[in-house]
Amino acid sequence: MARKSRTAVLKRQREAKKAEKAAHKREKRELRESDSGEKVATAEDLEGYGFASDEPDAEVESN
Repeated sequence: MARKSRTAVLKRQREAKKAEKAAHKREKRELRESDSGEKVATAEDLEGYGFASDEPDAEVESN
């Protein structure tokens, strides 16, 4: 059996690491795309951000 050169081993390691990184990026992108589906803010979320709610306030009605 022939002895493998150090540069060939390092090259193979670099290629494997690069392939793993690409696979990780693909998985991360797929996860992000699947999570970005229908996200709708609730009325409580909007009130928390300072947006007016659809329901009239008691203060506005008393004036």
